[in-house]
Amino acid sequence: MSPRPAGLQIYCVGGAVRDELLGLPVKDRDWVVVGGTPQVLIDQGYRPVGKDFPVFLHPDTHEEYALARTERKTGAGYKGFVFHYAPDVTLEEDLHRRDLTVNAIARTAEGVLIDPLNGLTDLRNRVLRHAGPAFVEDPVRILRVARFAARFSDFTIAPETLALMRSMVEAGEVDALVPERVWQELARGLMEAKPSRLFETLRACGALARLMPELDRLWGVPQRADYHPEVDTGVHVMMVIDVAAQAGGSLPVRFAALTHDLGKGETPADILPRHIGHEARSVALVQAVCARMRVPAEARDLARIVAREHGLIHRVSELRAATLLTLLERMDALRRPGRLDEVLAACEADARGRLGLSERPYPQADYLRHAWRAAAAVDAGAVAAAATAEGLAGEAIRQRVQTARCAAIAHATGR
Repeated sequence: MSPRPAGLQIYCVGGAVRDELLGLPVKDRDWVVVGGTPQVLIDQGYRPVGKDFPVFLHPDTHEEYALARTERKTGAGYKGFVFHYAPDVTLEEDLHRRDLTVNAIARTAEGVLIDPLNGLTDLRNRVLRHAGPAFVEDPVRILRVARFAARFSDFTIAPETLALMRSMVEAGEVDALVPERVWQELARGLMEAKPSRLFETLRACGALARLMPELDRLWGVPQRADYHPEVDTGVHVMMVIDVAAQAGGSLPVRFAALTHDLGKGETPADILPRHIGHEARSVALVQAVCARMRVPAEARDLARIVAREHGLIHRVSELRAATLLTLLERMDALRRPGRLDEVLAACEADARGRLGLSERPYPQADYLRHAWRAAAAVDAGAVAAAATAEGLAGEAIRQRVQTARCAAIAHATGR
């Protein structure tokens, strides 16, 4: 790289500064360039990658460098913006357009902090506070605040920020969010330390009812206290996703945990607190949610299986060998053993996500794995060859393999 031109100033900004101050590991660093132009950075060897505004990759570190900019809202939603970048845009102007005060702290190369919005005070007090009135212009910020609440579980949201988020929802701003962006933020939030806070925050500002009404309607729906001491279905689901997170569950597992009981929101009032047939209702709602939010196939398929099968898996030790085999086949577990582990992880989170029961054992997992190992150990090729030698074909061969697997499961489980 050639020497830095006079007047060009570079600052580390955003999450990297915040996380360093919190003593957390920093994965990526973002930089703001003041006093520059696109051509100046290109002449320095930076590679342009931004679409809406100039962002450049450093020629050596490949970290992102953005020209200081301001923005002006010109339409509904999160795409209706005009960006202004020029050498005369100051660092303070750039920081004022950011979402939260804790993300609006900059650091010079010498380590000097620049904090025009008192983000350091909010970091010390563990508060998530909007950076300024421009917060209302971008509905994605509602999702980001909810995600930060899930990541920093000891932070509170400033009351005025929550009120602002609520006013944005009432103005219809979240209705302009495209499904892919909603899923992106929800998926990232599900992978945080305490994902329940994401959904509780969205519910508190009214956004959950707009973005995922199937989930929002679960609060206030009662369940039998002998099975669910927490009673409220919405509370239960939040406990389940936190248990899944504590166990290190994958995104598909956490999404399945989130959606496994959606059908309880449509249980007829005259049979409450029982939820007969809620599994089938849950499957239909999972399908609808996944289609609307364009959820990736891996997460969609696991959620559908867990919604359909979790009740049966909870009482798996009562099942006969033939039913166990049918269950394994419906999950495609004989061909995809990794899926069985993920289904069981979600079901265990469901069983433990209940008031006072977070540490209880889940022997159903070992029982079903034992049955799976017995079925998987059957040499289907050898059984099919023997059946063929006897003159059998087609469905008769498949039945012979089924019989052998059932026998193996019965021998292993005593059923």
